[in-house]
Amino acid sequence: MSIHIMSAPCCWGVDDVRNPHLPHWTSVLSEASQAGYQGLELGPYGYMPLNIGTVSAELDKHGLRIVAGTIFDDLVASSNGENLIRQTHEICTLIRQLPKLPTEEGQRFAAPYLVVMDWGHDERDYAAGHSERAPRLSTGQWDTLVGHIRDIAELSWQTYGIRSVIHPHAGGYIEFADEIDRIMADIPHEVAGLCIDTGHSYYSGMDPATWLRKYAHRIDYVHFKDIDRTALDTVLAKRIRFFEACGEGVMCPIGQGALNYDGIRQTLADIGYQGYITVEQERDPCNKGSVMNDVRASRDFLRSVGFN
Repeated sequence: MSIHIMSAPCCWGVDDVRNPHLPHWTSVLSEASQAGYQGLELGPYGYMPLNIGTVSAELDKHGLRIVAGTIFDDLVASSNGENLIRQTHEICTLIRQLPKLPTEEGQRFAAPYLVVMDWGHDERDYAAGHSERAPRLSTGQWDTLVGHIRDIAELSWQTYGIRSVIHPHAGGYIEFADEIDRIMADIPHEVAGLCIDTGHSYYSGMDPATWLRKYAHRIDYVHFKDIDRTALDTVLAKRIRFFEACGEGVMCPIGQGALNYDGIRQTLADIGYQGYITVEQERDPCNKGSVMNDVRASRDFLRSVGFN
């Protein structure tokens, strides 16, 4: 396999740009480089500036590249369509101008990608990880979500040459097995790919290796996380939002949790995956003391099991 390991600002607790405790984006770039990563994602819309000169200079300073931008927003509300299109234009305008990452033989689409995730619904946030009690969308609501994803993906590809990938996310309306199967049926591969996140899969009661194999023909990008099983059992016994669970330490460095990364590596080899994998470890940004140890530990562990 030719695999490049990247990072993401969520390892520093960057998920909600309104949080006053977030580290400055230049500090995240600096520390990602120090920890041995080749690049990282932009993080949530509004975290890094959208000015090409400013971002390019800081990336060059630290020898980094951007692997993906992110739309992490309400994909269900019909009133949010204009906002989603604006974000798509602004993110893609930036990332298509940044210096490119290499494309490996066998890699389906060149980076950078646009990662598309549904978010922003209390009724699902409190049901994260609990398929049996999580409400599902009505047919009309689902059709709106599908339409928004199509609009984003077609705009990003046809106008900017940026491949969109759908990311099932704990606490959103694309999380569980039935929803992943449904979105894969409703959005063909020529429109958008799939980004399997190993940690979100496990949090939501699914075996990540099984889903990597099932949708091998759709996977264009991958996220790696690890889960502290004891912490997961504790948070699933509570009525708790997903990111509150992350604040309680449900995510841990790769190799220190419940996921079998030897098996995941073999699965990726079996399906012929090539290209980019981004390491994530969501946390409370107030708990910044262990970030460098954790991001280094994840990188070092992945090297030890063959992800150079």
